[in-house]
Amino acid sequence: MAKITDNKLANVNTKRKSEIIFRQICRDRQLYLMLIPFLLFYILFVFRPMGSMVIAFKDYSVYKGIAASPWVGLKHFREFFESEFFVRVFRNTILISFYQLAIGFPLPIIFALLLNEVTSKKYKRVVQTFSYLPYFISTVVIAGMVTLFLAPSNGIVNIILDKLGMEKIYFLTKPEWFRTIYTLTNVWIGLGYNSVVYISALSGVDQSLYEACTIDGGGKVRQMLSVTIPGILPTIVTMFLIQIGNILNVGYELIIMLYQPVTYETADTISTYVYRIGIEQANYSLSTAVSFFNSIVGLILVVIANYISKKVNDTGLW
Repeated sequence: MAKITDNKLANVNTKRKSEIIFRQICRDRQLYLMLIPFLLFYILFVFRPMGSMVIAFKDYSVYKGIAASPWVGLKHFREFFESEFFVRVFRNTILISFYQLAIGFPLPIIFALLLNEVTSKKYKRVVQTFSYLPYFISTVVIAGMVTLFLAPSNGIVNIILDKLGMEKIYFLTKPEWFRTIYTLTNVWIGLGYNSVVYISALSGVDQSLYEACTIDGGGKVRQMLSVTIPGILPTIVTMFLIQIGNILNVGYELIIMLYQPVTYETADTISTYVYRIGIEQANYSLSTAVSFFNSIVGLILVVIANYISKKVNDTGLW
């Protein structure tokens, strides 16, 4: 009898939970309907293409198709690791990503902290608007602007150098300048947009903590160090972990528009190598193998960074 009663109670509880979930879905149906396009996008353009990664282990032919192409195992991975380009593209990818992480990651945080101290709402809106604009400008236009700024004869940078009595430099043909140009351009593009996350996090910091800090004699700097930064630390850690996962995903569009064979030594990255091998040379199996390697390394880095973060400050992605 006791078991029958327990089973009945379990069935009743399950039924109640189902009814509650159904009511919640009905109540928030408009939100779920808005979610459908995003789910379709990820299913069609993110998850579905993952099945094509199998061509990294095949000698893929467009005419034979994926199923009929012969298996070759790890042949393409060995070809990439043994090629003369592996060390160059891997080194450049790591160095460019490190520059972006060291310079491009803290600057939006600093910008958000400074903007948070501005009292004039009108001035704040104007600064935010101008800082967001580069993100919404086409990459082609951005590359064109950078090329014009750095032009050897009439570029504004070289004009300033000439006025200062210094020799003009054709920056885009100098391999030693490419990483700096690319990093600063990306910082300029993403500074305002990347700060949005931190500005949103700052709005959620409890204002009573600032009052308590002021009562204890803390000034603006003390409030920032003791209240503001700890308040947005989980957001900072989350964004840092995401950037660690994308450390090898250097955007190839801007690089392709700015680099040239003379700067391949410092500008050629994994993403541009994949573009040349896959699109220009139609070696789809090798380019897929390189992309697969890139994804695996990114996953490993995220797991390691998340583990360290959980150990140090008990904050992580999972």
